[in-house]
Amino acid sequence: MIRTKGDIMQDVSLAKIGGKGLFVKEIEDALVRGEIDLAVHSMKDVPVELPAGLAIGVVTRREDPRDVLVSRDRLKLEALPKGARLGTGSLRRGFQLRNVLPDIEIVPLRGNLDTRIRKVGTEGLDGVIVAAAGIRRMGWVERVSQFIPVEILLPAIGQGVLGIEHRADDPELLEALTFLHHRETALAVTAERAFLADLGGGCQLPIAAYARLHGRELVLQGLVGSLDGRAMIRDEVRGAATDGAALGRRLAAMILDRGGRAILDAVYACGD
Repeated sequence: MIRTKGDIMQDVSLAKIGGKGLFVKEIEDALVRGEIDLAVHSMKDVPVELPAGLAIGVVTRREDPRDVLVSRDRLKLEALPKGARLGTGSLRRGFQLRNVLPDIEIVPLRGNLDTRIRKVGTEGLDGVIVAAAGIRRMGWVERVSQFIPVEILLPAIGQGVLGIEHRADDPELLEALTFLHHRETALAVTAERAFLADLGGGCQLPIAAYARLHGRELVLQGLVGSLDGRAMIRDEVRGAATDGAALGRRLAAMILDRGGRAILDAVYACGD
């Protein structure tokens, strides 16, 4: 088992220590060195640029892509008191929540899933926002106060999807794993990651995207928002499911032209 810097440094925000890529970098280094033969990642943690010689040849069927609220007294978002304290370590969740609930307080949160949920009781939080996929995989659906619609909280790129990374020169391993590959999910994630790549490629940016297939058509929604939630640009594109990368680039260009570029420039300036 490899414990990454992202796993160890749980008292520091991801944005300050390098973003979600910290969860995969040391594992990728072990792959390159030949110490391990494959790595299983949550695709929302994987940067769009992979190290030379590595590939993600398999993605699994997507689990529930939504976010969920686990709250005190099982209150839903619309019933939370004014000034409610919600825990999340995600910029994406934070700015979207501020957009619909401008009076809430976002409390930065790290740690494993159980640790974050326990903090509702131990740190005076009114609730925490976590991924539905993790909750379902742990069998903890009964803890959920609300499954939040994607119309309110657009998911992270690749949310709910596991990807298997391997050395690109290992076709036998890839062939052995092919039975795990889910083509429809791969098409959707390709579009989402192309969108992210054209917006800068970082995992810790106020960006969200979610692609769904309807027959042979792919519908990709994406957004960019300011950290305070006051500005948000959201749009969607449709096209052939096999044209995911082109759709992702087209949606990125649309959002940048509508003001997304100015929003992201302001976010980058805050980090200087």
